[in-house]
Amino acid sequence: MFQNFNLDFIIFGIMPYVALTVLVIGSIARYETEPFTWKSSSSQLLRRKQLIWGSILFHVGIIIVFFGHLIGLFTPIWVLDSLGVPYWLKQWMAVLIGGPAGIVALIGSTMLLHRRLTDPRIRVTSSFADILIMVLIWLQLVIGLFTITQTLQHMDGGKMVLFMEWSQSVVTWNVNAWVNVVDVHWLYKLHIFLGLIITILFPFTRLVHMISGFAAPFRYLLTRPGYQIVRSRRSGDAGPASSPGE
Repeated sequence: MFQNFNLDFIIFGIMPYVALTVLVIGSIARYETEPFTWKSSSSQLLRRKQLIWGSILFHVGIIIVFFGHLIGLFTPIWVLDSLGVPYWLKQWMAVLIGGPAGIVALIGSTMLLHRRLTDPRIRVTSSFADILIMVLIWLQLVIGLFTITQTLQHMDGGKMVLFMEWSQSVVTWNVNAWVNVVDVHWLYKLHIFLGLIITILFPFTRLVHMISGFAAPFRYLLTRPGYQIVRSRRSGDAGPASSPGE
């Protein structure tokens, strides 16, 4: 029954599309049906110093890691070739920039997770989803740092190119691209698998506050009325309708 079951195909061939679909549809659905939950609940009055330092370290580190992955994986290979950027140089940049950033994010997330789990008052106000997503992010950072041990064994950039081709093939709907990464080390597979799990859980956790700053302006632009009623101060009668920019 399970002789044709292929875990690599599930992780690299199917899960990316499931994760992206849930991310988009789930985020829109939550914003439309539960707008008041589209935020990060505050506990800043409790153990404030630990919160500040943990939050700063985590956010600085995770932003660098996130955009490093985004740029590193989705920059077309022909761009690197056109600019004359050797693959080994890009690999070293990923290690020398992403490594320290990952350590900073891990320290910050450890402080935040410790604060949330050890303070009874914060623990009571924390939902299961809050704790789960923080634990998963912490694990993801740990696994990501461990992958550096494998990366240092092939600094020619060959494995990096494979992951770039796979990531970009997902966007272009090349469902057969998964075969190019079946032989990578299990740490990479676990790192990608956990990243996809976090993506799937994203719309249902506190992480949605990351895109709230973008969602609100777009909703306003798409749903605001085209004209507004202007009333006279003296008579109170409605004047001619004017456009919002007038």
